[in-house]
Amino acid sequence: MGRRPGTEKADFCNGPAVDVVTGMRRSLALALTLVALVACDRGAADHLQRGNDARFERRYEEALGEYRRALEALEREPKDPSAANVLRARILRSAADVYWFELRKPRDAVGVYRELIERSPEAPETLEARVILARMLDEALGDPRGAIDVLEGAIQRNPPQVAELSYRKASLYYSISDYAQAALEASRLVERFSNSEWVDDALLLRGQALAMIEERREEAFRAFEELETRLPDSPLVPHAIFERGRLLSESGSREEAIEVWVTALERHPQPQLVQDAIARAREQLLRKAAEPVEAPRRTVRRARTSEEAMRAPSVVTP
Repeated sequence: MGRRPGTEKADFCNGPAVDVVTGMRRSLALALTLVALVACDRGAADHLQRGNDARFERRYEEALGEYRRALEALEREPKDPSAANVLRARILRSAADVYWFELRKPRDAVGVYRELIERSPEAPETLEARVILARMLDEALGDPRGAIDVLEGAIQRNPPQVAELSYRKASLYYSISDYAQAALEASRLVERFSNSEWVDDALLLRGQALAMIEERREEAFRAFEELETRLPDSPLVPHAIFERGRLLSESGSREEAIEVWVTALERHPQPQLVQDAIARAREQLLRKAAEPVEAPRRTVRRARTSEEAMRAPSVVTP
C-alpha cells in the first residue's frame, strides 16, 4: 500500500533525500538534509565528548559505542597525524578505562590498553595505561610475567615515577619466586636512584629475597644491616631488625636472636609479632636445656670368629 503524498521518509544518513516532502519548498528540504547529514557525520572529537558524557551518566555501553564511532570518524577525517594521534590516545584510553573500571571486563580492557600502547607508545595517556595494565595482568589475570614485560616498557622511557615502577618490577620477580632476579632488580634500584624514597623498600626487598636463597643468607643479613645504617629513621628499619633476628634464630643462634628482637620491640608496628618470636625462641632454649645429656657412646666391636682369634697375635706373655 502506497504512502499518502507528503509522508515520504528520507534516509539522511545514507545520502541526500530525493523528493523529501512533496509540495515543500526546495530550500527547506535542503536545509533539513544538511542538518541531518551533519548529525550523522559528527567528528571524532564530538563523539569522544558524547562518550565521556555518557560515561559520566553511567551509560557505559552507549559510551563505548561513541568511542567506536570516534575512532571510525578519526580514520575518515583528513587530520594532521600528530593531532590525530593525540585524539586517538584519548579515545582508546577512555574506552579501556570503561572496560576495566566501570564494567570490570579485564580481557576486553587488556586488548584496548595494548592497542593504545602499540599505536601511541609515547602519548601521556599511555604511561599510566602501562601501569594499570601491569597491575591488571598480575592481580586480575594471574600473569605476573606479562606484567613485568609491560613495566619494563614503561621503565625504558624513564618516567618521573621510574623508581617506583622499578620496585614494582622487583616485587613481581619475588612473587614468582625468582629471588635472585628480585635481589638484582632491587640492587639496581638502590644504585641508580640512591636518593629515591623507594631505596628503603628496595633494601628490605633485597634482604628478603636473598634470605630465600640458602647460600646467600649472609648477604641477606648484610642487606638488612645496610638499611639500618643507611636510613636509620626509615619506618622499615624495625622490619629489617626482625628479619635479622629470624636469620639468627634459624641458624641456631637463639640467644643472639632474642637480643636483636628486643631492639625491634619499641618501633615495630606489630609488637605482638616480635614478642611471640621471642617467646618461641626462649621456649626452644628451655626445652634444649632440659634435654638429658647423653653419655658418650661406647664403641661396640664385632665379635671375632674363632679363626680370626687364632690368627691374631697373642697378647699373653709367655
